[in-house]
Amino acid sequence: MDTLKNVGNYVSETISGATSTASKEANKNVAKDSDAKLTTRAQAAGDAIGDKIDEQAHERKADVHKEAAKH
Repeated sequence: MDTLKNVGNYVSETISGATSTASKEANKNVAKDSDAKLTTRAQAAGDAIGDKIDEQAHERKADVHKEAAKH
């Protein structure tokens, strides 16, 4: 039962990580857009940093659940 739970958590964290990656990339594009307002670009840059932190956290959690599922 624990293995199944760990697999489910692994999948969930992997999906969450992919969502953070997509959001990070979108925010990076906005931050680079010279047609956007400076405040919009600055906010997008800050959001991209937050998304990167979330992305890494989800990847670490996914790895933990993946290892736990093996045992």
